[in-house]
Amino acid sequence: MSLRFKQHSVLPGFGLGLGYSLFWLCLIVLLPLAALVLKSALLGLDTFWATVTTERVLASLRLSFGASLLAAAINAVFGLLVAWVLVRYPFPGKRLIDALVDLPFALPTAVAGIALTTLYAPNGWFGQLLAPLGLKVAFTPLGVVVALTFIGLPFVVRTVQPVLQELETELEEAAACLGASRWQTLRRVIFPAVLPALLTGFTLAFARATGEFGSVIFIAGNIPLVSEITPLLIISKLEQYDYAGASAIAVLMLVISFVLLLAINLIQWWASRRPGRR
Repeated sequence: MSLRFKQHSVLPGFGLGLGYSLFWLCLIVLLPLAALVLKSALLGLDTFWATVTTERVLASLRLSFGASLLAAAINAVFGLLVAWVLVRYPFPGKRLIDALVDLPFALPTAVAGIALTTLYAPNGWFGQLLAPLGLKVAFTPLGVVVALTFIGLPFVVRTVQPVLQELETELEEAAACLGASRWQTLRRVIFPAVLPALLTGFTLAFARATGEFGSVIFIAGNIPLVSEITPLLIISKLEQYDYAGASAIAVLMLVISFVLLLAINLIQWWASRRPGRR
């Protein structure tokens, strides 16, 4: 006579767990998004289109998404380099540097914006060195990129770092024994292994940058058509009690963000399923 044992789990069953998950997702995510869409629908299609296609809105969207993509790309390169150094090389002060990577997580965004503005203003520590070279960072779109790069770096480093720690150095040694150069080892051994994690970090950094507000408004200068980001424009609409207009801009920003994140996730999925990857 065979005995059948029921498998037990410390978590609730699938039905109950799925129900709670859907309820929480609807309460936290779907209901606010639905309210946002319904509020913007009060404008009507013609008014909605006229609101979101004004020169000021389009300029802010170009700056917000362009600076976010550029900052995420910069963080993908230098975040990978920082993670590599922290994983592969022992040096004095390594733990301090490793802790400093998380500083943008802990630092209030407004404080980060004030600090960056102080550093990169024309009379700041870095700004006065860049001024003779004709480079102006504070109160320009370049300042927006600097702020978004600052707040996005930890996402790339902390995503790539565990993958590099698990990557066996024997693979690099085997490639060297087979006659591979450093560039070939990097391109054929290391980069394919870290690419999915690197794309994940890029996505997280980009997602954080698109909605960033506090660290940007101080260093950007907030000049319409020049250095005004879309979140600030939405706040300006709310201060003018134009709730429908603010909702319309927010919906457009939401749609663009969703399309870009979907494209990045598809690329990440493709990279993880390439032939030769486990």
